[in-house]
Amino acid sequence: MLKRFHSRTEAGQILAQHLTAYAHREDLLVLGLPRGGVPVAFEVAKTLNAPLDVCIVRKLGVPGHKELAMGAIAGGGMGVLNYDVINALGIDREVIEIVAAEELQELQRRDRTYRGDAPPLNVKNKTVILIDDGIATGSTMRAAITILKQQQPTKIVVAVPVAPTSTYQELQLEVDEIVCLQTPKQMSAIGFWYEDFSQTTDEEVRALLAKQSDLRKLS
Repeated sequence: MLKRFHSRTEAGQILAQHLTAYAHREDLLVLGLPRGGVPVAFEVAKTLNAPLDVCIVRKLGVPGHKELAMGAIAGGGMGVLNYDVINALGIDREVIEIVAAEELQELQRRDRTYRGDAPPLNVKNKTVILIDDGIATGSTMRAAITILKQQQPTKIVVAVPVAPTSTYQELQLEVDEIVCLQTPKQMSAIGFWYEDFSQTTDEEVRALLAKQSDLRKLS
């Protein structure tokens, strides 16, 4: 039976229990999609005793309907486009480039905010668990997967609290494993699946990254 999660923290704690086979592995790395995916990823990383980092990608929202994704971009200029949306709405390339340029600026700002001068954790030859607080169209997650594959991890596991059945099935073909707690046939906004879906702040993301780093130093 499908049910709502109380919060991202609760969703992460439940998700972690489905990933315990990966606990204490030397090659494990947990990546959260900021901002909302990071509180979920923190609970997983804490339970599994794994390093935690962010995988920064930005959704390319349709002008006037920003919640509708026409694609997504990630660091290094990599990205994916949702041609079903682009073709259906007749969106021209110039519009896509304008939106992409704006989102690239925000992507770079977040990278500086979350990491400072520190480089991203190296994912080569690592088992990577990639986490968000939910998946709607899947464009942001696909952009993250595309970037990760370029960096040659040993294994990519996508783990999310909720995703529509169709997207879940599609992503099964793109990664080594996908763990999803709920797969409704009809997917409304991700926030519908949480009692508390308050916005995660940049400060919270920074604090959670630092907290997990400190916890690992003590373990």
